[in-house]
Amino acid sequence: MKRAYYSDSISSFQSTSSERILGTLAQNNEFSLEQTQRDSWFSEINILKKTLNNYDGAIYLEYSIPRMGQRIDAVVIIKSIIFVLEFKVGEKKFNSYALDQVMDYALDLKNFHESSHNKTIAPILIATEAKDHFELLEFAQYNDKLLKPIKSDTKLLREIIEKVLQFCDGVSINHQDWENGRYSPTPTIIEAAMVLYNNHSVKDISRNDASEKNLSRTSESISQLIKYSREQSKKSLCFVTGVPGAGKTLVGLNVATKHIDKSSELHSVFLSGNGPLVAILREALVRDKVEQNKKRGVKIKKYEARSEIKLFIQNVHNFRDECLIDESQAPVEHVALFDEAQRAWNLAQTSSFMKRKKNKSNFNKSEPEFLISCLDRHEDWAVIVCLVGGGQEIHTGEAGIGEWLESLKKSFTNWEVYISSRLTDSEYSADKSLKKLDQHLNIKYSDDLHLAVSMRSFRAEKVSLLIKLILDLNIVEAKQTQNEINLKYPIVITRDLTKAKDWLRERARGSERYGLVVSSQAERLKPQGIFVKSPINPIHYFLNGKDDVRSSYYLEDVATEFHIQGLELDWVCVTWDADLRYVNNKWQFWSFKGDRWTNIRKHDRQVYLKNAYRVLLTRARQGMVIVVPNGDHKDLTRPPEYYDNTFELLKEVGFKILE
Repeated sequence: MKRAYYSDSISSFQSTSSERILGTLAQNNEFSLEQTQRDSWFSEINILKKTLNNYDGAIYLEYSIPRMGQRIDAVVIIKSIIFVLEFKVGEKKFNSYALDQVMDYALDLKNFHESSHNKTIAPILIATEAKDHFELLEFAQYNDKLLKPIKSDTKLLREIIEKVLQFCDGVSINHQDWENGRYSPTPTIIEAAMVLYNNHSVKDISRNDASEKNLSRTSESISQLIKYSREQSKKSLCFVTGVPGAGKTLVGLNVATKHIDKSSELHSVFLSGNGPLVAILREALVRDKVEQNKKRGVKIKKYEARSEIKLFIQNVHNFRDECLIDESQAPVEHVALFDEAQRAWNLAQTSSFMKRKKNKSNFNKSEPEFLISCLDRHEDWAVIVCLVGGGQEIHTGEAGIGEWLESLKKSFTNWEVYISSRLTDSEYSADKSLKKLDQHLNIKYSDDLHLAVSMRSFRAEKVSLLIKLILDLNIVEAKQTQNEINLKYPIVITRDLTKAKDWLRERARGSERYGLVVSSQAERLKPQGIFVKSPINPIHYFLNGKDDVRSSYYLEDVATEFHIQGLELDWVCVTWDADLRYVNNKWQFWSFKGDRWTNIRKHDRQVYLKNAYRVLLTRARQGMVIVVPNGDHKDLTRPPEYYDNTFELLKEVGFKILE
């Protein structure tokens, strides 16, 4: 696959006219070519021709970064060095966002391009109109052979390249081998939604390994089921399972983006009861759509983009309310994909809501039963895809997956049911319901409906297993797992929140996102400056930049399990309060009411709290720091004994203490 609009050897680049190179770029450009872009390319080509004279190597212009939906201005390979060049034509200053941009490009190659993993990469930002810029030619290098961003004007660029070549030695890169290296990205769910919505394949943004095959196989299985149901006039429901971060939401978005035309019988909708996730994905897609149209020379307003995107991603409760208006009318969608289906409401919660909010006093269906009934209104065919996370129920009234199974058995025996072979695992709490459903004539189990490999952490797939072992207090196996992931995925512990914040800032590079997360029950972190009840806007927290005090970068606002479920950050600080305590070799569950802690005795609420920590501890893509406060013997609500045993447990697992 050709990833650059233009690629050639440096010698051939030098002998080819600037006009011809510009013509190649224009021919491969997917957007309308504005004069400003044409002028920028022409300027870059001429600067590179002067700079690279007498060098041997390879050059790639407009090099694609699918995960980010962007292109690197130039990648130049000379000897053992990969130079990543970002030009700001006409700029006099080196803006921080541009420095992050060139660093992000370099990180993408380092992390996700197989033949760049162990190579030295030098990101250089060139402000073409910088005057009298003097760069100290002493280069800082991370331990993964990635240099810190280098600032350059046009006059200094050749000298910088020469100094980098002297500074870094190594075996010369074979250009052909480098070009053929696999690109195996692991995008965030926000990045994935944007790329898929812009008509890219799931293969463009997934790793070319077991996880990619798993994703493709599961997506294809669902597509085949949709095709079969349509052709045979069947109604089908399937359950897709997966470990945390394996890509369940990605599969749902992948299927939904293939059929987003409301005029088509195959029109599908991606539904989620996760309000923050829906709001963030919608806003990210709106911003991206406005930006993509701007590149094409088309101006659209945010509200115009938002109206179309609302059809594609909906809050499941809005979908439900629409179906309540006329209970005989089938929805326009024949295919509905329910993200985090285990979080649908049980009968009691649904009935209570309908009575309080919708003035329906005799509503007798759970949310799963009603949602199935909505698609069942179609006379010909329908498909429901339930994307199921194990151990993810965190709200009172969330039914778990058993309610879907009970609803099928009770009211929809004509539906064909396709079930992941792993739905029997303990964390899905569906075993009893499955046994009752075994007499269902149209039930089929499939390995293809399970996503077994985590994509969230491209550094260590076993993080979710490690957290499960800790929460299950299987310390022996937790130690073994921690030893396996230690080098790739750093997890450190501390009693000092300030040190933890410094650790996050030091680890993050480019625009890698970091932030604070805590349990929604963490009421006694106020002395740490953490106010869990202070409302945050998740759109600002997850999408806004480093200069916005409302963003995660500022490390002031905190996200709880309700904000961050289904999402992720690159680096996470989890601050552990006394709501979940390790005492006498078991967990204790507490809630702070008024002026004191009260013991949580209901099993369901204990499960919710444990799952809250499961969510919080599996949100980091690259590493995390866990803060367990010291407590204060003068404060009856925070004595040290509420915290010390938990810290000792984490220490026993083998986490390094942050000094």
